[in-house]
Amino acid sequence: MIADVDAAADPAVAEVLARYFQLQPGGYGHGDQMIGVKLSTIRGILKPYLRADLPLPELKQALTSPVHEHRLAILCLLADRATRSLKPRTANPQELAAIYELYTRSTAYINNWDLVDCSAPQIVGGYLLDKPRDPLYVLIRSDQLWERRIALVATQFLIGQGQTADTYRLAAEVLDDREDLVHKASGWMLREAGKRVSEDELRAFLDRYATRMPRTMLRYAIERLDPESRAHYLTR
Repeated sequence: MIADVDAAADPAVAEVLARYFQLQPGGYGHGDQMIGVKLSTIRGILKPYLRADLPLPELKQALTSPVHEHRLAILCLLADRATRSLKPRTANPQELAAIYELYTRSTAYINNWDLVDCSAPQIVGGYLLDKPRDPLYVLIRSDQLWERRIALVATQFLIGQGQTADTYRLAAEVLDDREDLVHKASGWMLREAGKRVSEDELRAFLDRYATRMPRTMLRYAIERLDPESRAHYLTR
């Protein structure tokens, strides 16, 4: 599978992706290595491997690769397996637990927003669906940007199941966060909670916290509200 990803590498695409994911000195992705394979291409490459049940130790080893697209491929594959482990017909709680453990022990390699966003909902949110949410609060208080983003984006799965309490509690934890990518993730999850579960709950949160919310978080959160409401919260 990794050889297939390498075969699709394109130096011209790598240059574009390196800028997009800020691999330059001082950027949030500095130190990573791009070979130039888009996510859509990776998903196509993965299709023959989705039901292959590749051993988790092999996937764990590949997840330590210095190549960004290698890690992206592994995380997409793990997310698909986690999703299948949650479905009634293919339920496999033992595998889901093993994937979750692998993931949470490998956060040092889940170090850009695309890597988080393709995997955290299914693996972390899916695993914690029927369990205490304490791990989310450990992650949200981490000094690592990507672990805080994992905590927030993981709640996308919970939102899909009508559970929004953790989204709001976690968002309140990062009102003073220094990272824009955390603000974006928090605002995105707030917007999803309002859109998919309860706009009234979102408005209650905004009424309490809008004056403290970073501008980016606020703009993302109110994106689907009516123009009058958006103007109201922005002018506060």
